[in-house]
Amino acid sequence: MTAVLRPGRTVTHGRPAFEGANIRTWIGFKHFMYLVEQGVLQWLRDQGTSARDLFLEHGLGAEIVDCSVQLPAVLELDDEVEVEVAPGRGDKLNVQLSVVRDGEKVTVLRGKVTVALVRERAADSTAAAPEALARLEVPALTSTVERIAIPAGETAESVLTEAPGAFLWSWRAPYFYCHYSDRVQHSGFVRTLEEVVDRYLADRGISVGRMLSERAWIPVVSRARVRLLEDARMEETVHTVFTVTDILRGVMFDGRMDCYVQRGQELVPVATAQILHGYAIAAGPGAGGMAQLDEGVVHALIGDRA
Repeated sequence: MTAVLRPGRTVTHGRPAFEGANIRTWIGFKHFMYLVEQGVLQWLRDQGTSARDLFLEHGLGAEIVDCSVQLPAVLELDDEVEVEVAPGRGDKLNVQLSVVRDGEKVTVLRGKVTVALVRERAADSTAAAPEALARLEVPALTSTVERIAIPAGETAESVLTEAPGAFLWSWRAPYFYCHYSDRVQHSGFVRTLEEVVDRYLADRGISVGRMLSERAWIPVVSRARVRLLEDARMEETVHTVFTVTDILRGVMFDGRMDCYVQRGQELVPVATAQILHGYAIAAGPGAGGMAQLDEGVVHALIGDRA
């Protein structure tokens, strides 16, 4: 990416990664959020210190801890994207992604991001954050979300699947999802959100591949938010629960992801996310519009809770 420095805001330009074009030439939501991450890294450099220098010289890990995005338009392979990061309310950053189509600037993402500088236990150096970033320094990720006690005779799996409609996927946190030799990074949970939705839909008999081949329905995400709550460590088992919480206007479904690690007889919440998901029609009657979720699809999504 190339950077253009402007007073009070950071503007960079880049293109979505090839990996993100999974359905025809459209880019999935995960890679919108990766571009946001690139913009935030440049914003840090513009404050005078890069993520690398923060770790090596200060022992601090730069981390996105909350990223909320709305996606009002599509992004395509080879699009040149302008990423603008500007100070928002409090410690939040406002982020906007835009492209030029037919000579007009089109916004493809509006978002809000919170960044923390976390004291890293694997760092060799220890120094306070630079003055311009001092307000972002924290000793560790902490949250007020309550931990869940595992009663005698119960397991993490049995406790987390008690709620109607809860779908559980447990996975080992690999090193390539982590930052600073230790903690699962924000983008690791962005990947997790995409994968748990995919697994949920397949489990309910309406996999992405099936809906594409049988109905020409393309998955569309119009809103997503991923928040870190506490640290999840490399190679811990992350118990991930996904639940569809609502059907909106018969064309979208709202889903929630909650991630936990087990420490002793407690389940520690480490991340949470929301996603608003629907389908665009790629071919045939209604092509170009949003698909109406029929009774069968709604039942697959929320079962007897319909």
